[in-house]
Formats: sequence, structure tokens, C-alpha cells
Amino acid sequence: MRRFKERKKIRKKISEGDRRLRLIKVIVFLFAGVIGLRLFSLQVLNNDFYSALAAGQHEIYKAIFPERGRILMQEVGGNNSENEKLYPLATNQSLYLVYVDPRKIENAEELAKKLVDLLYVREKKDNENLTAEEILAAEKTEKEKLEEEFLAKLKKENDPYEPLRHGVSGATVEKIKELGAEGIGFIEEETRYYPENNLASHLLGFVGTKDDKKIGQYGLEGYFEKELGGVQGFLASEKDVAGRWIPISGREWQKAEDGADVVITIDRNIEYFACGKLKEAVERHDADGGTVIIMDPKTGAILAMCSYPDFNPNEYAKVDDINVYNNPAIFNQYEPGSIFKAITIAAALDAGKITPTTTYVDEGEVKVDDRTIKNSDLAAHGVQTMTQVLDESLNTGAVFAVDTIGPDVFRKYVEDFGFGAKTGIELDFENDGNINSLGKKGKIWSATGSFGQGISVTPIQVVTAFSAIANGGKLMEPHIVDSIIKSNGAIIKTEPKVLRQVIAPRTSTLLGGMLVSVVENGHGKRAGVSGYYVAGKTGTAQVAKKDGSGYERDVTIGSFIGFAPVEDPRFVMLTKIDHPRSTIWAEATAAPLFGEIAKFMLNYLKVPPSR
Repeated sequence: MRRFKERKKIRKKISEGDRRLRLIKVIVFLFAGVIGLRLFSLQVLNNDFYSALAAGQHEIYKAIFPERGRILMQEVGGNNSENEKLYPLATNQSLYLVYVDPRKIENAEELAKKLVDLLYVREKKDNENLTAEEILAAEKTEKEKLEEEFLAKLKKENDPYEPLRHGVSGATVEKIKELGAEGIGFIEEETRYYPENNLASHLLGFVGTKDDKKIGQYGLEGYFEKELGGVQGFLASEKDVAGRWIPISGREWQKAEDGADVVITIDRNIEYFACGKLKEAVERHDADGGTVIIMDPKTGAILAMCSYPDFNPNEYAKVDDINVYNNPAIFNQYEPGSIFKAITIAAALDAGKITPTTTYVDEGEVKVDDRTIKNSDLAAHGVQTMTQVLDESLNTGAVFAVDTIGPDVFRKYVEDFGFGAKTGIELDFENDGNINSLGKKGKIWSATGSFGQGISVTPIQVVTAFSAIANGGKLMEPHIVDSIIKSNGAIIKTEPKVLRQVIAPRTSTLLGGMLVSVVENGHGKRAGVSGYYVAGKTGTAQVAKKDGSGYERDVTIGSFIGFAPVEDPRFVMLTKIDHPRSTIWAEATAAPLFGEIAKFMLNYLKVPPSR
């Protein structure tokens, strides 16, 4: 009996030992599981965070703040191909902020002189015309002023931080480090950089500061701020009293999403050539400014768009007038003048009320309501066809044509061509023009509107409307973005969009022939290109007074709008010269500019001669 009790006690102790052992095993396994999960979290789930943390503050900054997407332009006529090349119009570069801790500076006077030698960069003023001696004198004065500024900062007592210069290159930073001076520090800054400087500046806009944040403003930078800017990440965690991160505390971590790249339809070679010729023309004719837009009529893709004067987005804050930021191609509204006669003739042709050979008797003037409308040359031309109306740009002929369809039908065609509404191009601050006068009572409004007075349009509207004439009557939506490449590699492609059929294909063909006659026989001769049939129309528009009614004296806007080759148009182009002082007539300003660029275009696009 006693042995039985002893064996029972032994079995009980063994059982209790087994339970303790099992408990210890469970605890060990749980502990191992926790460690395993923690390692999985550290090495897999949160690898990005800890890798960035281990690499230092700069990597953490990069992981939280996204890199801004680039803006890229194409080559080879804006068409995608195996040989297509992309060039950056807007990209990013790393520069440095140089700062000092005045408390650690020993010889402030000597250091200030050395820093001036390394950090001074003379900024050349626009239209500067100084002799070598005057430049040296100006540099000496500016260096002395900068040295005083630096010295004042270096001598500040009990001041741990004084910024000296932003945008310093890495090479200059290395030279400053070679000085071996205590108290100088550097902070890397990502800066928006425009490698082509002024080229396409109105298209680009710039990245500026708003509410202490860097943000895209104007142009593509403003319109695509959300896509280019990306998504900022964040890191929220607990810190100790010394401001150090507590590893075991709770935290939230979200890595940044870099901005997308925007590939635009602009062709680098076309843009460079067209913008250079525009600048030459504006300066040659002592004009206030000018604009060139080139569009593919079949797709609505913009191949070139520029205005002058322009600005350098790298130095956007140095402009004298912030109005230069507005893109004249989409922002400026003006009375189009005689180029609008082609729209009037298109409406009357399409409505079946006239033909190219329809005649009327031009007496030099015509009475409408209580007004008298005269030709620009103040002459009577006798019996004229509708083709001759465009050749000689006769106001009375445009009035005759609009009378055949009436004000309501005329307004409908004008609206269908896209006037009086934004085109929808992907750029900030587009205006919609104003054709409200065509809705007023009385025939005088459609009469003056028939030759481009009393209404206002934008250059992009004019190019878009004439693209419909060149494209068999189909109005395409203009676009300047070819594709958007997201940070994950996904590509969003812009597809051509037909808005509506404005005129019949037959009307398009007939009007194209009439516009060729303008270049062959009328005021557009200097827009022609040997070996090709070029269609187009001149327009010398008056400029309405800002205060009161009527027009400014001897102030005009010269335009030429056309396309080539007429049998298979590869481009539509508007050239516009604002207030030329050498001559008031578009046939001597805008038309020759069109001819120069058109010749380049036909060669560049490898279009064989057709005559």
C-alpha cells in the first residue's frame, strides 16, 4: 500500500514536470514567433522605411517627399516611332544651400572675401551694352556689396544659422569645403531646372512658392500639378524628450509616390526653329510681340507653340511684368480681321448659298442698317467672284456672303468652328474669346463679324478652326500632351478626339482651293513655298481702343493662317505679329514669317514637292 502511494506521488511529480516543460515550450515558441513576426515586419513589410532610416536623413527626406515628374518633348515630327527621342524641357537637379554658424567663425573678414570669390555670379541685365571697363567696375561694386552682406551675417552673435546662398553647385561646394573653415554647412535641395531656358517657357510655366510650398504655376506645371507633383509620404512616431525616435513606439509610415512624367506633342526641332524665326520677325518689324502655333490637323496635336517676348522659367522671379507669364497663344483675345473671311465663306459655301465662282458687284462700300462699310483699300473693284473676295480681301464681299445665309446661321457656324468657347487644351488660363455681338439685333453685327471685327478670338481657336477646314471639315480637339508616364511605369496615352463635323468634305476641298488662290494670286504670295500648293489667308486687324469706342490709330495685328500641302495637309500654322511699326500690313509681316517656317516644315517632315 505504501509502495502504491509512493508510485502515485512520483507519477504526480512527473506529470507536474511535464506540464511545466510544455508551458516553457509554449512560451519559447510564442517568443520565437513574436521575434519572427518582428523580423518579417522589419525585413519585408517595412524594408523601405528602415533602409531609408539606415541611409540617413537625406534618404528619409527622399522617401517622404516625392520627386517631381519631368516634362519631355519629342523629335521626328511629334509622331511615335522606333527612332523617337525624348528631351527634357523640365527636370530636377540637386543644388545646395550654403549656410554658416556665426558662433564658430573665427576670422570673419578673411572668410567673407573668400566666400565672395566663390559664390559671386554676375547677372547680366537684358539689353545690356557695357564696355569691358564698365563691366569690371560693375563687378567690383557688386562684390563689395556682397562682401558687406556676408560679413554682417558672419559676425552675428549667438546666432546658430545664417543662410548665405541657395542654388550652389556641387563643384562650388567642394571648393568651399577645401577652405577648411569651421562653421560652414550645406543642405542639399532639389531644384526645378529648365535646360532649354526660354524655349517653350509659356508652355511650361514654372515651379514657384505658394503658402510656403513649392507648386507648379501657369502652363503645364500648373495644369498638371497633381500629376507632376506626386503624392507626399509621411512618418508619424513618438519621440523621447531629446527628440529621438523611439523604435518600440507606435508609428505610421507611408512612402512617397513620385510624380509622373508628361510627354508633350511639341517637336523640339520645330519649336526651336519656329520660335527663333518669330523672335527675328518681331525684332525686324519693331513689333510689340508675336505668336506662332503649328498643329497637326488630323490629330489636333500641337507641334509648336511659342510667343515673344518670353521669359526664363529658371529665373521667373526676375521678370519686370508678371503678365509675361500668361501664354498669349491661349490667353490673349483679339479681333482677327480678314482671316475670318475664310470662316464666313466656309459657312456660305457649306450652306449651298454661294460657289467659288458666285459673283457680286463691288462698289467699294455697302450700307448696313445705318452704317457704311468700306473696303480696306477704299476702292471699288467691280464684278468679283467669291474667290477674288478672298484674294483681294474685300470687306464688301464678306458682307455679301454673310447676307446669303443670315445672322442666325452665320452665328451657328461660328460656334461650330469653336469660337466663343475654350478649346480644352491642357494649359492653364485659356480664354474663350467673345462672339456675343453676333447675338445682338441688327444686321450690322453679322456684317462686321463677317470680316473679323466686333468679335474676339484667341490664337489657339483660329488654328483649331482652320484645322477643320484642312481636315475635311472635322474639328479636332487640340492637345499638347502625348502621354503621361506614371511612376509605376503605366502609360496613359492621349487619343485624338473628333469634336464634330463642321462643314462637308466637299466644302473643305472647295475652300482649300480658294485659299490656294490667295497665296498664288492674292495678298498671301510671300507665304508660298516653291514646289507646293499652300493654302492660307492674311489678316490685318485693327486694335480696339481700351477706353471708349473705335480703334487705335496706326496700331494693327498682322496674321497669316494657312496649311500645306493642300492636297494632304501635314500642318496648320498661325503666325501673328502684334503692332509692327515697320509696316501695318500682314502680307509684309506675318505672311513672310509663315513662308519661312512652312518651307522648313515641309523639308523636315520629308513631304515631296507636288508641283
